[in-house]
Order: sequence, then C-alpha cells, then structure tokens
Amino acid sequence: MTSHHRSPHQLEHGPIFSWHRDHNGFIFTSGHAAVDVESLGITLGDLVAETHATLTNLRRTLEKAGSSLEKVLKITAFITDMGQFAAFNKAYGTFFPGPKVPARTCIEVARLPFNFKVEIEAIAHV
Repeated sequence: MTSHHRSPHQLEHGPIFSWHRDHNGFIFTSGHAAVDVESLGITLGDLVAETHATLTNLRRTLEKAGSSLEKVLKITAFITDMGQFAAFNKAYGTFFPGPKVPARTCIEVARLPFNFKVEIEAIAHV
C-alpha cells in the first residue's frame, strides 16, 4: 500500500466531483476556489487574491473543456464577506472586462470549505 503525503496547503483528499461536465454544447463547472485544479494545492489569501486564483483555475477548467471565460453565460459566486463586494467586483472585472459580461448571482455565505473566502461556479458554452 502506497501512502500519499500532502502538504498542509493541499486538499487532504481527491475531489469526489468532476471539475466540469458537458451536455448538449454546455459546460457546467463545479464550484472553484483557490485550489489548483491539477495539483490540488491551496492558495489562501485575502478576498482579492483568492478571487484571482479562483478565476484562473476556472479559466483552466473551461479551456480544458473546450470553452473559455469569454463563453461563460452565467456565474454564481459565493463570498464570505459582502462588505468586500467592491473589492471582489474589481478583481472579477479583470477577468470579465465586457462589454458582454455573464449573468451573475453573488451570495454571501457564513463559511466555505477549507475557509476559502470565495467560491465560483459557471455555465458556459463550447
């Protein structure tokens, strides 16, 4: 039996979900956070840093699925502090500069897994 040791800055287990699924030309992603989708390394930081890491990971997932951030139709974002909504919006806007930005819902939550400050899921087309 082989033992796999992870650093304290990695998920303690492999995800029990798919990073994305596709159906009839649409890509549905799982919630992404500041977790590298390849190494499962965690990048905790302030809300802005986590938003950048999260959207970078989401971009990678979409590109692997044959899509891109430009093809995102709908975003659902969960943040732990709506008091930082303006900072979140500014960081988010660097990934979705417009003019046709995705529809979006932003929800404040009490807690996210691994104490992340933001989690984002997307629906895109190929």
